[in-house]
Amino acid sequence: MRARADLVEVVGESVQLTRAGKDWKGKCPFHEDHTPSFYVVPNKGFYNCFGCGASGDVFTFVMKRTGMGFLDAVKALGERYGVTILETQGADEKGDPYRAYYEANAFARDWFRSRLLDPEVGAPARAYLEKRGIAHEAAERFELGYAPGDGKAFRQAAAAHEIPESLLLELGLLKTSERSPEPYDRFRSRVIFPIESVAGRIVGFGGRVLVSGGKAPKYLNSPESPIYHKGSVLYGLARSRNAIRREGVALVVEGYMDLVALGAAGIEHTVATLGTAMTEEHARLLGRYTLKALLLFDSDEAGLKATFRAADALLAQGIQSSVVTLPPGEDPDTVVRSEGAEGLEAYLNAAVDVLDRKLQLLDEKGYFRSVDRVRLAVDKLLPTLRATRDAALRDIYVSRVAERTGVRRETLESEIARPDARSGPTTGRGGDPSEARAPGGAFGRSRRRSPRADLSRLGAERQLLLILLREREWIVRALERVGPGEFLSPAYRSIFEALAADPELQGPPPGMAPESVAELEAMLGDPEVVEHAGQTFQDCLARLEDRPLDRQRRELEQDLRAAVSEEEKRVVLEKLDRLRRTRRGRWKTWSDGRGPSESAKTING
Repeated sequence: MRARADLVEVVGESVQLTRAGKDWKGKCPFHEDHTPSFYVVPNKGFYNCFGCGASGDVFTFVMKRTGMGFLDAVKALGERYGVTILETQGADEKGDPYRAYYEANAFARDWFRSRLLDPEVGAPARAYLEKRGIAHEAAERFELGYAPGDGKAFRQAAAAHEIPESLLLELGLLKTSERSPEPYDRFRSRVIFPIESVAGRIVGFGGRVLVSGGKAPKYLNSPESPIYHKGSVLYGLARSRNAIRREGVALVVEGYMDLVALGAAGIEHTVATLGTAMTEEHARLLGRYTLKALLLFDSDEAGLKATFRAADALLAQGIQSSVVTLPPGEDPDTVVRSEGAEGLEAYLNAAVDVLDRKLQLLDEKGYFRSVDRVRLAVDKLLPTLRATRDAALRDIYVSRVAERTGVRRETLESEIARPDARSGPTTGRGGDPSEARAPGGAFGRSRRRSPRADLSRLGAERQLLLILLREREWIVRALERVGPGEFLSPAYRSIFEALAADPELQGPPPGMAPESVAELEAMLGDPEVVEHAGQTFQDCLARLEDRPLDRQRRELEQDLRAAVSEEEKRVVLEKLDRLRRTRRGRWKTWSDGRGPSESAKTING
């Protein structure tokens, strides 16, 4: 195997090599190398860096570049060079239970790429990427693809290769609806971004619609599956981790396009969340490679909320976090396109520690001008103090807050030790100062439940709509996971469709049915507030997204009862088992590894 693998070819994919006699040389990928000190010696089958001392053979290189273990590296090279690897000791007789999932996703990636490169079919997507400053080289490097808009081309291509539709439905590459008797392509008229695990295997996809403004969500992600859990995957980490190690810091952005745009500009130490908040698992994963992060989220109110939630998650894993403030209306993508990498570097150099940024915002909103407002400011700051795991950094933070607010250290430390203290209405969500409002403002109203309704019995559909009407920036996140077809109530389905078409909706649109109008007007004027909105939002989506799985389960149970032969029963039982694993995987992600939350269990979906 070692003899079959072409070391120069493997290394050359990530290092620009030039001839040096019989050997090859280039800049080392494992440290900041200004002059070529990395040599590949093909005759002896090893590489060596005279700068940092890194050395090894082809397996070592693949392991260090991808994070694979030795056996996975051997398997990957074996597949590439046509060498069959036989496992004889301790091997699972059934092999990798998820192999078919990875192979189906690999096929999909290659098919999407072929559509992008097709002279005729891929022309609209290539034009869109060029307009966004993504050249052919960057599109190839990130393996971008294109999903045509006819809704059946991928399904037909997969059928020609005998990939089971049931598998593609599990992976979310196909989907069903009440309006269509047959499965159809989930991704249509979208630029496709393959999502890799840290080991470099394709676990899912993201799609960016070519033309914005319609009912379709701008971004669409693969749903949860047995091999894909949003809460444990960071987009781009498989490619960027060595750059993150070299730079000593990770740039965290919100979307695929931001990451690809930065990569095209030569900024490689970047990762992106996948349409979800930064989770504990995300932060733990990032902590393997750095203890410092710069957050480049949008600077509007929604972006600040996401920034501070992400910072607290990172601080809890010992990662010091700073906030990069971009000009209003700008994001990393637009900045690098208009100002280049040098322009972005200026904003990175001006990054402010997350606690200092919170103090700045609170000061701007007048939270240090009166005793009662200082009390509220302390409540906004406590979540960050509690989240900070690094003892020295927490001590610095406590001193800073004590100095700015005038509250004694002892008092602050007592509050920190009581994580449930004053965690009610005055703290805001996650201690986010971007949500600070004067008493009597939009968030100054009572947070008590309406005595007219027990919200735990409202049902997932109504609870979700109540949340979306008050948290409009979450509409896009909801659309990434569910569509109107998941709503059983015609009235609620109509309201969801109206919000999807116009997130700023303030009243019934023309042509809405009378029963839907009545429901929408009641919700808009209803003082009901859903407590624990963030968790309940996830729980409601989980209930609605599970409905297709419930339908599949009922159909499979009917098939099992009708099965005659043992072989038929075995096949159906295997499908039921995969379905159960999918649901378990979803609930693990939605509840941070602890199973369904109590609030989720009480929702009457």
